[in-house]
Amino acid sequence: MRQVLAAGVASLLFLSSACGSPGGAGNAASSPTANAPAGPHVLLISVDGLHQADLAWYVAHRPQSALAALVRSGTEYTQASTPFPSDSFPGTVAQVTGGNPASTGIYYDNSYSRALLPAGTSSCPSGAPTGADVEFDETIDRNPKALDAGQGLDRLPDNILRMTGQPQGLIDPAKLPVDPKTCTPVFPHQYMQVNTIFEVARAHNLRTAWSDKHPAYDLLNGPSGSGVQDLFAPEINSEDLPPSAGADWTTDNLKTQEYDSRKVQAVVNELDGYDHSRTAKTGVPAIFGINFQAVSTAQKLPTSDGQTGGYGPDGVTPGPLLSNALDFVDRQIATFTREIDSQHLNDSTTIIVSSKHGQSPVNPGSLTRIDDGALIDGLNAAWASVHPGGGKLVAHSTDDDGMLLWLTEHSQAAADFARTYLVAQSGSGNDITGKPRPFSSSGLSVVDAGQAAAAYFHAAPSDARVPDIVGIAKNGTVFTGGKSKIAEHGGADTQDRNVPILISGPGVERGRANPSPVETTQIAPTVVTALGLNPDELQAVSREHTAALPR
Repeated sequence: MRQVLAAGVASLLFLSSACGSPGGAGNAASSPTANAPAGPHVLLISVDGLHQADLAWYVAHRPQSALAALVRSGTEYTQASTPFPSDSFPGTVAQVTGGNPASTGIYYDNSYSRALLPAGTSSCPSGAPTGADVEFDETIDRNPKALDAGQGLDRLPDNILRMTGQPQGLIDPAKLPVDPKTCTPVFPHQYMQVNTIFEVARAHNLRTAWSDKHPAYDLLNGPSGSGVQDLFAPEINSEDLPPSAGADWTTDNLKTQEYDSRKVQAVVNELDGYDHSRTAKTGVPAIFGINFQAVSTAQKLPTSDGQTGGYGPDGVTPGPLLSNALDFVDRQIATFTREIDSQHLNDSTTIIVSSKHGQSPVNPGSLTRIDDGALIDGLNAAWASVHPGGGKLVAHSTDDDGMLLWLTEHSQAAADFARTYLVAQSGSGNDITGKPRPFSSSGLSVVDAGQAAAAYFHAAPSDARVPDIVGIAKNGTVFTGGKSKIAEHGGADTQDRNVPILISGPGVERGRANPSPVETTQIAPTVVTALGLNPDELQAVSREHTAALPR
């Protein structure tokens, strides 16, 4: 699963440029303060859902684009992989810690811990049975329906830049799992087991900022809780504005683009030396960045804005909706590069473009939607038939285009029971047109159970967070009870994991395509090295011996 290059094989990028001209004229426009000293900057961009194949297609068909210009001016890693699970949380965490789930403790944004107590627990007697859902998504907002997550701003969405840069206060503690030792809620940053690039930068008095899609990205603050000084995280799964029945910012691609554009303005303000709201002069951050959602929703929506989503029948060519979303993202990246140029930051700013995850399937003809709810209900019923009065077997399931199960009985026997049941299941799902399509083995190609599941993650079976069941989906499998999506992420398919890594900036070799197999975990030590710091200050890098990206 994991490809970690030996430190002796890979040379570190940017070592000379990171130490060069820290006080040059390129930083004068940002008027850095004592809390944000002049020096190198790293702008990290995640285009969620973007495959390496998408980048190659786009550059070939849009040679005058901003992305094509970055490819010509930088180094492209064509065989890069995001970790498994290929979900937003482990994908982001990989880039900012250098670690995989066994080190970071982050298996998904919707997971389970056998060591915590359920949300709302107020009494924690010694020996109380533990086991709790850990859901770090929009559901923990004070107001999940509000773009500002419950801050109470007026005139939204126009005033959203006034949203706090410390969104931890917008998380409802009553919705968080509880630590049995302290009997207090566990915030996302407290759930992290290792530090982040933001914490390393803060330890050296460097300014940090980030923009993402939920206040739950408090996670990126790391165990200290203070890694990101300016965290702008409007709630993407809130009701779109003006509100329409049952719609959020992801159900209409033009709305997703509007949402993304608000975060783009926040980054432009930071490039100009302000905080995200442009109300305080802070200096350009040493580390800052953004994730885009427009490509991801265009890959998943069957239709939006009168256009077809996903890819053409060849499984390569973006359909009209996705092509439009790619053009949108390219325009936003052009906005960043123009602003970097206008602020004379070219000689001090490294741009890294990657993705938290890809999306699968890209070929619409291979889609098989399978109702995972029915599979889980059947598994629980089968368990109950041989364990009368024993309750449900599945404590928590996370199924997108892979299957992760946590069981109420953490034993090899229970895990083997679940595996045997899942492998035996066949039935009928539906295809891209909604017509019935048969499936076998629950749509899974491999099912690892118990110790094998832990071994898949290189984790100990005693790890309180590791799933009991890891189901690797067949290409085209998407677990959903409806017909509203045509692709998903989270699985181990190459289409989920083969994402771009594109780096452009001072000291980077121009126009180079590097075919070395690399992982997005290697972004973290590369960022720290670009700042002239020691990547071994990252705990996951030290544990996993994660090398910076090779030249």
